[in-house]
Amino acid sequence: MRSSIAVILLAALGATSAAAQSQGDWTLGLGLGSVMPKSGNGTLAGGAADVGDDLRPVFTAEYFIRDNLGIELLASTPFEHDVDIAGVGYAGSTKHLPPTLSLNYHFPTNSAVRPYVGAGITYVTFFEEQSPLGTIELDDSFGLSVQAGIDYELSPTAALRANVRWMDVDSDVSLDGVDIGTAEIDPVVVSLTYLIQF
Repeated sequence: MRSSIAVILLAALGATSAAAQSQGDWTLGLGLGSVMPKSGNGTLAGGAADVGDDLRPVFTAEYFIRDNLGIELLASTPFEHDVDIAGVGYAGSTKHLPPTLSLNYHFPTNSAVRPYVGAGITYVTFFEEQSPLGTIELDDSFGLSVQAGIDYELSPTAALRANVRWMDVDSDVSLDGVDIGTAEIDPVVVSLTYLIQF
């Protein structure tokens, strides 16, 4: 009798995990994300550029258009990065927002651990640029993004998500209205998020 009850409970848990990826479901996430630009960020004003890292709160919303297939929007509070130029040193700073829209496929494992992969587009808008060298401006960027992650189910309506994204982010930079090069940022974004499902 006890073994029969255990089998029924395990089956119910398996059904719950699958249901968390069902068509019509939503998840909302709140966590922290670290934007880490690649090493070697192009040439600005004749010198090698170096764009620093930053850590900020991130938010996600995902809607499942099919079982195991969701459309996700990533948002955040503004990230801020310092920019150094070889031979010059500190050249300025900028803030940006990187909203990203992705199509994600969640592998149906019927367990508490659910990996997924996704691809989409990122639009990065730069603002509040500052520089001791003059008036610096970074053009907005539009590019592809890819990601992979794992959801770990904490309860039927909550999970912990760890994921890694790569974003294609390049921005033309001008100083006092004169083009000084392209910042090749192309960051890896690592995040840890608490999800609720409804």
